[in-house]
Amino acid sequence: MKLPLIMLSALIALTACTSSSTGRKQVMLFSDSELDKMGAASFEEMKTKTPISTDKATNDFVQCVAKAITKNVPKSVHKGNWEVVIFDSAQVNAFALPGGKIGVYTGILKVTENQDQLAAIIGHEVGHVIEHHSNERLSANKLQNMGMAAATLAVGMTDVENKGLWMAGLGVGLQYGVIMPYGRAHESEADIVGQDLMARSGFEPSASIKLWQNMAKLSDGSQPEFMSTHPSNQTRIKQLTEHLPVSLTFYQASKKPNCIKPSTTPIAKS
Repeated sequence: MKLPLIMLSALIALTACTSSSTGRKQVMLFSDSELDKMGAASFEEMKTKTPISTDKATNDFVQCVAKAITKNVPKSVHKGNWEVVIFDSAQVNAFALPGGKIGVYTGILKVTENQDQLAAIIGHEVGHVIEHHSNERLSANKLQNMGMAAATLAVGMTDVENKGLWMAGLGVGLQYGVIMPYGRAHESEADIVGQDLMARSGFEPSASIKLWQNMAKLSDGSQPEFMSTHPSNQTRIKQLTEHLPVSLTFYQASKKPNCIKPSTTPIAKS
């Protein structure tokens, strides 16, 4: 059973030729143009399936924060204007996609108390795009499929008993040993990159810590961190607090925006 894992490691070693801004090695098998097309297609599909908010005050607020953030995103990430859509949904969520797409659900505005906390959310999501995390996740899935195919072939050539159990075990090993920690690394990296980005954009970086304290209050019996693709709220708070002195230097040199959160935000029930 060592053979397929060696083959998978060799594939990763051959393709791990780039590094993220934090120095983490990256495996990316897709081109930027491919990811941009995927992002645009996914965004267009979402716009047809999820109601879009028409509330002017809500749109003005979110667009103001997003515009301040995207001004400081390197042009190498996206050269054109960013498309920002506010989805009328109770989901406490937001996302950014390759190709300059940002989606914010109105439900997240119940958790973000001001412009700085919303900037922490948008900065985090844009951080995923800056660090090419979509490319990495797609590449990891592709390598996982290749590794499983190699393992199937290797096991098929032996007389190992209980081949089904071996294959199931390998799948679990890849999921919890590679894919999930890989996801946590992305989330932690996006937290730090996003905190720096919001600070450069003039938003108080300590708001990212308060945001995750708010999120922790919403959490209800979350599963153990080692079985999750996201770090625990407490882990995120600790990492952001440790990095805060760095972000504060960017904040002190920045131009401060003035995005006014509306006193009420219409939010759909679903």
